[in-house]
Amino acid sequence: MNRPARYLASLCLLLLIATAGCASGPHAAAPKPASVDSAVRTRPPHVFIISFDGGKPAVMRRSPMPALMRTLKEGAGTWSAQTIYPSVTLPAHTSMLTGVGPQKHKILWNNYEPERGLVTVPTIFSLAHKSGLSTAMFVSKEKFKHLNLPGSVDRFEMPSYSAKTVAKMAVKYIVASKPALCFIHFTDSDTAGHAFGWGSVQQVQAFADEDQALKTVEDGLQQAGIAEDSVLILTADHGGHDRVHGSRSPEDMTIPWIAWGKGVKRGFNITAPVNTCDTAATALWLLRVPLPANMDGKPVASAFTPSR
Repeated sequence: MNRPARYLASLCLLLLIATAGCASGPHAAAPKPASVDSAVRTRPPHVFIISFDGGKPAVMRRSPMPALMRTLKEGAGTWSAQTIYPSVTLPAHTSMLTGVGPQKHKILWNNYEPERGLVTVPTIFSLAHKSGLSTAMFVSKEKFKHLNLPGSVDRFEMPSYSAKTVAKMAVKYIVASKPALCFIHFTDSDTAGHAFGWGSVQQVQAFADEDQALKTVEDGLQQAGIAEDSVLILTADHGGHDRVHGSRSPEDMTIPWIAWGKGVKRGFNITAPVNTCDTAATALWLLRVPLPANMDGKPVASAFTPSR
């Protein structure tokens, strides 16, 4: 597709989603907490967001993922969170890491296209950096460069498509630098889904490999001495069906959302609606970074122990 055609396609898609932000129904009406200091008893100085690319809950739940299941048992979570439309990697991760829907961030393409430039709204990394916090991103796809705003990420690495390699590099940095905010991206499951199908034997194995990578990160937090002062948020950008994704179907739109760590309720089932934009809001809220007025997401406060 040539450049004019690409831009026309993006414009048409933007018109389709112009009224579809990051939230709907009762979730959209729920107010944000009045104060970031009043809703949770303790605040973690470290937040880690781990995204399982193509993480369809129905497949993850039948995959051998003992680390993730233990994290869920010891923390709070839901298998019914929702991503944005279009349910594809770059737009969805942009919403996850900015807290706004595609109608605001306008990243509607799904490849690395440097001529399109960088995201034009603040990311959680730029907002955290503005508040004096350290940040890092360890990703598996070049397209994430569109989110690397100048001066916002202290360490940006794209070491490999292998989750195990990404995790090892992330842990090396975590132990050395103990970042306040860190995003880690695993793509094995998405690669297997496109090649062999969502729910295939190969994708089940890919989730198992990513679970081992998750265990590597969790062990790294212990090695760094910050596990008790951290919150992990485990989630995904989209699900999938057959060998594709990107539609509004529940198979593509439904994602997991799990929180574990300091201040998180133990064994808590999140029943309130959760959207991928809430990941950004929750991370900033936990780190005491003011939420922008135009942010669509809201903190998932129900997952955390309230102050007394």
